[in-house]
Amino acid sequence: MAHYAFLNENNIVTEVITGIHETETIEGLDTETWYGNFRSQTCKRTSYNSRIRGNFAGIGMVYLPTEDIFIKPKCHAEAILNAQTAKWDCDNEEHTIESLA
Repeated sequence: MAHYAFLNENNIVTEVITGIHETETIEGLDTETWYGNFRSQTCKRTSYNSRIRGNFAGIGMVYLPTEDIFIKPKCHAEAILNAQTAKWDCDNEEHTIESLA
């Protein structure tokens, strides 16, 4: 069993489903391709333990294809993406980003 996120045209997660194991194929296609074709949306696998793509995808999160990660929406203008941790960093101590992590 694996989890898959569906993305709209702006790479925003619109839905997350539980599907078949990612090593299986459907009609000869890998699972991301088959689910994406079936729904006419881009589909990306996600995992609860964040072993792939930085964070477990949730509705409203953004998929960054260059970094191949899911990230929460930017919390404020000063935040800078840390692609290594898949989180927003900020030096301003008045901001509490950890609650968004």
